[in-house]
Amino acid sequence: NRCIDERLTFGVVLIKEGQEVGTAAVPHAMGTLAKIVRVERLEDGCLNITTIGTERFQIQTVTQQRYLTATVRTIPTVNGRTKIAIELAQKMRPRLHEYVEWLSKANNADLKLDRLPEEPMTLAFLVAIALQVSPAQKQALLEQPGVPEMLVNELNLLAHENMMLRYMVETQSQVQAMNAGMTGGIFPN
Repeated sequence: NRCIDERLTFGVVLIKEGQEVGTAAVPHAMGTLAKIVRVERLEDGCLNITTIGTERFQIQTVTQQRYLTATVRTIPTVNGRTKIAIELAQKMRPRLHEYVEWLSKANNADLKLDRLPEEPMTLAFLVAIALQVSPAQKQALLEQPGVPEMLVNELNLLAHENMMLRYMVETQSQVQAMNAGMTGGIFPN
């Protein structure tokens, strides 16, 4: 409520050790500042909020009070307009389109990419959000020193994900045929 009332950002960090609720959690050292852009107040007192990440930060010190609080310093995202970032962003676009196509086929959904950002930094953060990879892999993207490094890692992740999705889609009918037996199970020979 304080963040809403005072229009403050708050930090979002991935938990490295521990649980979100209960015992104290140990967060990763780098996170994202989030700005609340939409609030829905529910009858039971809960809130649904929509946020936008604004910038990265690094935790300097952590204090456990009612909520985990920290002193942080913001970390700028660098080299977003360099020649290498622009070249990598150009390589990213067709791989991202391919990824969305394979995701559509794998999930039997009609996913569309109408328009991709021109700016390499915006594209890099969009890809980081869209990739269906583990939280640890997303954390590694967040921790990259600059946009070119982030884009290189994303290109590698997209190559791997595209290969895996293609294999899934191309073998779906075989897997379904194996599940068609009386037990509905797949048994290796």
